[in-house]
Amino acid sequence: MALIASTMLPLGTQAPDFHLPNVVSGEIVSLSSFADKKALLVMFICRHCPFVKHIQQELVQLGKDFFQSDLGMIAISANDANNYPDDAPDSLKAMAIELGFKFPLCYDETQEVAKAYTAACTPDFFLFDATRKLVYRGQLDDSRPSNGKPVTGADLRAAIEAVLTGNSVEEEQKPSIGCNIKWKKGNEPSYFQ
Repeated sequence: MALIASTMLPLGTQAPDFHLPNVVSGEIVSLSSFADKKALLVMFICRHCPFVKHIQQELVQLGKDFFQSDLGMIAISANDANNYPDDAPDSLKAMAIELGFKFPLCYDETQEVAKAYTAACTPDFFLFDATRKLVYRGQLDDSRPSNGKPVTGADLRAAIEAVLTGNSVEEEQKPSIGCNIKWKKGNEPSYFQ
């Protein structure tokens, strides 16, 4: 397990488009799927990572809390499923069903979407405003599997509430920390070289 932090993509970056299969329904989900939403949260997660397991109930709660809101949510797994079978689409489907995700969980087989977002770790969070400009990239909260702090989602929730109420998001943001995305051999992104 390699511990890594978010790349902290520059604020104001336009959300890269994507067309990915929802592991539960098989439907293709794209940026335009959320066109009617005031904000969009893109989360890079996986099934096997202890950092994701540590916060997965809060992800479920976020999905429930914002299900009827102007926030669109999508989770994406980009891990190499050949070497990490827990992160293969069928296993991700089981995870989404077991946890009752209220948002699509998609699989990025080529890892190109993860690269476009400069995703580095699981979990990694990217929040965009109505014009799909990046307003938050960073941690869910201060909790980590070994630090004993409760999982509250405080940092991400504050950013979401700010966007949904038309307020500015705090520009001082702490990077998310987690396991590195499991890149396919020879497919490591240039931002790590």
